[in-house]
This record gives sequence, structure tokens and C-alpha cells, in this order.
Amino acid sequence: MEAAVVGNSKIDELYKELKKKGVKYCIGAYVDIHGTPKGKVVPIAHLAHMAAGSELYTGYALDGLGQEPNEDEFASVPDFSGVVQLPWEPKLAWMPADLTFHGQPYPLSTRVALKNQLAKAAEMGFGFNLGIECEIYLLKKNADGTLSIPDPDDKLAKPCYDVQGFVNAFGWLDKVASCMNDLGWDLYSFDHEDSNGQFEFDFRYADALTTCDRLTFFRFMAKHYAKEEGLIATMMPKPFAHRTGCGAHFNMSLSDLSDGRNAFACDPADDPRGLGLTETGYHFIGGILRHGAALCAAFAPTVNSYKRLVRQGAMGTFSWAPVFNSYGSNNRTNSVRVPMGGGRCESRNADGSVNPYLAATLALAAGLQGVRDKIDPGKPNEDNLYAISDGERTTRGIAFLPQNLQEAVAAFAADSLVEEALGSELKSEFIKYKTTEWESYHLSISEWEIERYSHLF
Repeated sequence: MEAAVVGNSKIDELYKELKKKGVKYCIGAYVDIHGTPKGKVVPIAHLAHMAAGSELYTGYALDGLGQEPNEDEFASVPDFSGVVQLPWEPKLAWMPADLTFHGQPYPLSTRVALKNQLAKAAEMGFGFNLGIECEIYLLKKNADGTLSIPDPDDKLAKPCYDVQGFVNAFGWLDKVASCMNDLGWDLYSFDHEDSNGQFEFDFRYADALTTCDRLTFFRFMAKHYAKEEGLIATMMPKPFAHRTGCGAHFNMSLSDLSDGRNAFACDPADDPRGLGLTETGYHFIGGILRHGAALCAAFAPTVNSYKRLVRQGAMGTFSWAPVFNSYGSNNRTNSVRVPMGGGRCESRNADGSVNPYLAATLALAAGLQGVRDKIDPGKPNEDNLYAISDGERTTRGIAFLPQNLQEAVAAFAADSLVEEALGSELKSEFIKYKTTEWESYHLSISEWEIERYSHLF
């Protein structure tokens, strides 16, 4: 068994370290088109084999990986920089993985696509930093399949930042928070969010690849700890029509690779528009806005996403969700916000169903195009865009983002940047799967329709 890891000193060192910690098995977790982790489990004695691509997969059995039943298998190769020993089962080590085909990076792997785009940023002298805010519901699944709030006392009309609701869910919250900090993510804040049963975890930004790996693991980890409580955790964008949805806001900036400096940051007094952004930052936003409709398909990739992206919907107050392709300062009615102090921009239409690798790839590609072409995003919008008239918005050139998945996929398909960033095969796979998702939804008959129409006609 020991001989399996001999021959590569780094793998040998990792093998010895993991074995000393009690690890017996390793999971090489890559993601499908939806961002859902997939992988095989390998005994630790075969770690070197795994690193050499021993684990093969039939692509036709998975969503969005572009294979037919007659094609060769692809392999997964673990990234040892992201190893996580599962706190609740220390015999298992989780490792993010890339896909390869015949020894080459597999272009339909969204993690590979992000790495390719990061290489393009590096050619321009930039790194890409990303922070993702994790909004998540802790819920009870009832016998009839419906979802409900497990804490009967969590029923305030405005429960945001509610301390009692937070403390009542502390068992689960503490497990999740402790795991994040034990892994070195630097959780700096968590709270009861804007809906009953909803919470948010905010941890320090990192390079984009690391942050995407962490979001993927966060969803896996939070669900496990909820199951220990007899509950479910979900980042579904809109579980309840009358409550706020789950965003996964992307906080983005470029760094100068020569010195690590934040290429977006400047003193607000030196910024004529007053937001604390450099021209590089504004040009990045210009690229995001130019491709805003297409990006929406990646940031908000499900039918359910567009139940969240409404001004008010079935709620009694405004939804906080962005529906306009616009930017401004600390104004949450824009899709792109520049938080107080500047130095970064926040894309607010990203939601909890996002495949972070796919969305980060496209956001970076759009932003870099903005930097290269010096795209001016125009004047920041500081008004409550929910409240001003459609005519005034039109005069200002503020367009609606797509209002359903079909519109978003059409914009995605029509935007040439998408193929430049993803390649034709990955672009086609996304369009195929999301078109099928829309058609399946559109052909289903909902309880609302039965209730409304069965006795009316």
C-alpha cells in the first residue's frame, strides 16, 4: 500500500500528513453544469494514482459535460491546494478537482474554464479577487413535501438581524461557523437575514478559484449540519413567494500582480464620481453592464431564480432583488453596487443556485473586456429605481434584466463574449440544459393554475 505514493515528494508528504490525521479515503469533487459536486472516493493508498488521473467517468451520465454514450471517459485530477478533512467524518478528505480528457484540461469543466480566464487576466497583469455572500434557509420538510420555518417563534414581520431568531438556531449556526473558521476562511460576520428561517454567512474574500471552491463546499457542509438537526439547508433562490430570496452576491476586484495592490481602490476624494473607484474599476463595471443580460443567465440560472428577481411580487415590501442593468453607490436597487468606501463592485443578481465557476468566468471576461476597451458605465444611479417611472428609466438608458430564464438564455446565446470565454461546446451545453429546464417548467401544470382555472372555465 505504501508503495502507491512513492515517486512524487509532494504527494508523498500529503499522503503521510493525511494518514497521520486519520484520513482513510479521498473525494475528488468536480462539478457538473449546475455546480453540483460529483466524484469518486479513493482509498488514501491510491492518492498518487488519483493525482495521475486514475478515476474515470462516463460523461453521458452527468449533466452538461458534453458526451455521448460511445465516447471515451474523462478523468478527474484533484487540486491539493484545497484539501479539506471533513470535520464530521475525519476519515474523509475532500479535494476540489479538475476534469481532463486524454491528458488535457477538459474544456467543458467550468472550473477549467475559470482557470483559463484567470490566465487571460494574468496576461493583462491582473489577479481576480472574489467574495461571495452566502444567504441560506434553515427549514423543515413536512410529510407532504412542503417547506416550513422550523422555529415557531421566528415569525416577525421584519426578522432581519433578529437576535432571538439567531440564538434559537444557534446549534446549526455554530456548527457551520466553526467549520468555516477551522478551515481558515475567516468568517467575519453572520446574522439572521431578511426572512424568517434565513441566515447569512460572510467570510473573507480570496482569489476567485479559492472562493468558488469554498462556496461549493459550503453548500455541501451546511446541508450536512442541517441534516444532523433533522432539518434541511437550502440556497434555493426563492423557496417562498412572500419572503425574500437567497442571493449569493459576487464582490469583485482586480489586483495588480506586480505588487498585490487593489486595482479598483482609490480615495473617494480623488474619484470625480465619488465612489472610491479607479478608472479600471469603472471600466470593469462598464463591461459587466454591457453584458448584463447574458451574465444574468449564469448568475441566476434556474426557473426559480426569476421568482426572486422581482421588484415586489407577492411580498408586502420591495424585494431588495436587482431587476435593472445599472450601477450606483450603496444603493441596493442597482444590479451592480459599489459598497461604501469603494475598492470593489458587487453584482447583486447572483443567487444561491449559481455555479460559481461558470459565473465567475463570465463576469471576469466581461470585466476584462471593459478594462481593455475602456467602457464607461456612465453616471451612477442613486435613486430608488423601484419607485421611479418606466419613462424616466428609459430616458436614463436603464434597461430591465431578463425577467425569466427563457429571456436570460436567449441573451446568453446571442452574446459573442460567452463563446469567447467558455468555448462553443460549454456554451452549447448550458443553452441545451437551461432550455430543457425552461420547457419542462413551462409544460408543467401548477397548483396555482388548477386553483385559478379549473372552476373558472
